[in-house]
Amino acid sequence: MKSWDERIDDVWAEAAGDEVGDDTIAHIDALAAERGPDDGRAEFERAGARDSAGRPDEAVALYRRALALGLDEDHRSQCVIQLASSLRNLGEFDEALDVIRAEAARAPDGPYRDAVATVHALILASAGRPAQGLSVALLALVPHLPRYHRSMTAYAREIAESDT
Repeated sequence: MKSWDERIDDVWAEAAGDEVGDDTIAHIDALAAERGPDDGRAEFERAGARDSAGRPDEAVALYRRALALGLDEDHRSQCVIQLASSLRNLGEFDEALDVIRAEAARAPDGPYRDAVATVHALILASAGRPAQGLSVALLALVPHLPRYHRSMTAYAREIAESDT
């Protein structure tokens, strides 16, 4: 018999490339129910299903509950990123920035640092600060460049100032 994680992965694999809707939510909710109402990972998966279905207003409360209940480090980072993204989608830019900046400060060298930077850049762009968003994106790319770190960092910082 497959593990709970494997069955969750199967639901997401089945939904890949398709529009996520009520069927995916129902499958995720059924699996989450196996773990009970006080399981952070189950709440995270429920939130993700709603988020993927374009229901960020429903996802936000579940992401917050998942974080309050506790998650392993990997899923905690994913949850914070997805929460910030959902807040952005709802137009809650200040809160989204607070959430994503806290994550960037908490794990500046974590495995999700580029995802954090990407969401940070999107939030800034959506909040009407596209040059600052571009700067964040460029600064995230700098470590991946074979050369030009100093100059590209300086340019990215210079661009950010054009929104002020």
